Amino acid sequence: MDIHTLEKLVVDALEDIKAKDIEVINTTKLTSLFDRIVVASGDSNRQTRALARNVQEKVREAGGTVISVEGEESGEWVLVDLGEIVVHVMQPAVRAYYNLEELWTGSSVRRARSAVA
Repeated sequence: MDIHTLEKLVVDALEDIKAKDIEVINTTKLTSLFDRIVVASGDSNRQTRALARNVQEKVREAGGTVISVEGEESGEWVLVDLGEIVVHVMQPAVRAYYNLEELWTGSSVRRARSAVA
């Protein structure tokens, strides 16, 4: 699956469960480990876990591979590693504290379509 198809699939999966403030960060010029970081917010532990599960399900249904998932136990910050894309689903306070977007300021940051609750 090409990177643009995978990116759209991830964003759509996040929007399906009403993720907020979806950011797509292009990291191709910054690291060879992955091409994109997607950061999104969920309002509760339950929602962040549901968002991460939906991303995993949609990727697998499309024939993609989920390499690993971290943080599902607490649900404050769930990371889904898809190889070319790493998805971070965070509660707003955790997201503000770690501010991943600022860590990757040398990259192209753009806001994806953001679902309205």
